[in-house]
Amino acid sequence: MHKMTQANLEAAFSGESQAHMKYLIFAARAEAEGLPNVARLFKAISYAEQIHATNHFKALGELGLTPANLESAIDGENYEVHEMYPAFEAVAELQEERSAVRSNQWAMEAEKVHAGMYEQARQAIKAGGDIGIGDVQICSVCGWTLEGSAPDKCPLCGAKAEKFVKF
Repeated sequence: MHKMTQANLEAAFSGESQAHMKYLIFAARAEAEGLPNVARLFKAISYAEQIHATNHFKALGELGLTPANLESAIDGENYEVHEMYPAFEAVAELQEERSAVRSNQWAMEAEKVHAGMYEQARQAIKAGGDIGIGDVQICSVCGWTLEGSAPDKCPLCGAKAEKFVKF
């Protein structure tokens, strides 16, 4: 692939991915404001943006088989834990941006768990099977992730059990 085409597809993937998430966030706000049809519109167009991002990702040749995808996921989580979030947090600390510090800390702690879970999945595939995993619980406040039942209180942010979403 030509470098300019690749750079354009990478930029498009990034932009479409961000639009997808931004519109989901907007949808949640519209729902909270009692505007279900506006929320539905945001969700629908968010899905279209996801399709665009997926097509760009595939055109870049980034979608592999599950072992390669797990390797990519592990690499990404470890980059966030060891490089990205520590650097971002240091800047936020220097600039006394408390909400940014908290957001970075919460994400970094959750990313550590994600990397471990992906590693378990990779080992299971290497052994010839699927991962043996129960319910995965995600704190909707901070993103803390765990397998099993939701705790009474999130160990990272203190949110109550009902704030956890089960997958």
